[in-house]
Amino acid sequence: MSPTRRAIVTGGTSGLGEACAVRLRADGAEVVTFDVSPGADVTVDVRDPAAVDAAVARVGTVDILINSAGIVGPNKPFADTTPEEWRTTFDVNVFGLVHVTRAVVPGMVERGWGRIVSMASMAGKDGNPNLSAYSASKAAVIGLTKSLGKELAKTGVLVNAIAPAVIATPMNATNTPEVLAHLTSLIPMGRVGLPEEVAALVAWLVSDELSFSTGAVYDISGGRATY
Repeated sequence: MSPTRRAIVTGGTSGLGEACAVRLRADGAEVVTFDVSPGADVTVDVRDPAAVDAAVARVGTVDILINSAGIVGPNKPFADTTPEEWRTTFDVNVFGLVHVTRAVVPGMVERGWGRIVSMASMAGKDGNPNLSAYSASKAAVIGLTKSLGKELAKTGVLVNAIAPAVIATPMNATNTPEVLAHLTSLIPMGRVGLPEEVAALVAWLVSDELSFSTGAVYDISGGRATY
């Protein structure tokens, strides 16, 4: 990766965020992890726009943003979900992503180069039963990616999303065994994905090799994707 790029990875202390941080560092990027968990380079709650703005300002020039902070939200029938559970899920998965993205986009546009990759999900395309808030929030990520990709298409800032099926991460470990078994059964390869497999796709999406793709959603699903 040349010249050396600086990347922010939200949710960077575990799961897909951690795998992306490890991969990007191996590829030569300077990586700054944002998380509320111990071990983050910068402790920040992405739900707080003022805190996000301050954290991004301290980081300085940002060339790459990986939006990986996320929660599963309520794992129950839709009729049993509460407004508060919906607000919490969207505060992290949608508004948190919006806050960090808004903080970095002006600088990227000014410099004429940037790469933004957001973690969506197959749930945002297919809808997973008993995960209505999560599915809806990831559909919002897809819609934002398509909109912002078109908006910034001539600026040198490329905006894409990935839609994983079930990946072996701590977040998915919070699902019930029945839900995990159902989601895995939908994957023709018959297995869950690995964080390193997702990180390999992300590494290309933030590289100089990527030049003619923006506003796109890349499936990494073991064959589950149908459109």
